[in-house]
Amino acid sequence: MSNDFNTNGKHDAVDELIRLLDAVDSRPGSAEFRARSYELLQLAPGVSAVDVGCGSGLAVEELAGRDVRAIGIDHSERVIDAARRRRPHADLRIGDACRLPFHDGELAGYRADKVYHELDDPARALAEARRVLASGGHVVLIGQDWDTVVIDSDDPLLTRTIVHARADTVAAPRAARRYRNLLLDGGFDDVTVEAYTAVFTDATMLPMASGMAHAACTAGAVTEERAAAWAAEQAERARTGRLFLAVPLFMAAGRRP
Repeated sequence: MSNDFNTNGKHDAVDELIRLLDAVDSRPGSAEFRARSYELLQLAPGVSAVDVGCGSGLAVEELAGRDVRAIGIDHSERVIDAARRRRPHADLRIGDACRLPFHDGELAGYRADKVYHELDDPARALAEARRVLASGGHVVLIGQDWDTVVIDSDDPLLTRTIVHARADTVAAPRAARRYRNLLLDGGFDDVTVEAYTAVFTDATMLPMASGMAHAACTAGAVTEERAAAWAAEQAERARTGRLFLAVPLFMAAGRRP
């Protein structure tokens, strides 16, 4: 999360992030999607696991409900503070995906949801995952492919420009499509990949669409006028129940030998 705005702005940004996470996590199918990631971790009761990029701490709470000693890690102190207020009994810590606060082989499970696209070096983070996992431990990586976000619009060429320009602002926008090869190159066995598509037709993801237009404008890919007109069209679509935004999601899993 950027640190180049004032304190109130930081709190506002964190609150907006938590609201967006809540909205996505409460949608039909989201609970089953998370449950599938827990199944792939294959965790026995009493073992320890980490959720990297834990956000609001929901996965940590749900894993704890499965009798797992779950620890949530997030790089943002303000996100962790917000998560602790909501889930005071959860084990939530500030940390870096590439320097996890665990001993070698300490954990039985490692989960990272929508994290690797934010990292300059996803392979380094995965090497750290391998370090903290015990032999036979499982890793699950979840994320969206920023290059292939699908948005209906009256101007598909402009939409393509905006989507790709927004992707170019992400550290590793195509990390999710590389999960399988990252796991194979990282020395994991029994690698699997599952694909899902999250479809939004209401205003839930309108902030994402507006943010994409703003990012494309800031990057110089489109003019301020065209970005504003495109964002206004998406807002009108949301108002009239005509918005269509689809996000391809990949869930990859592997086992540490």
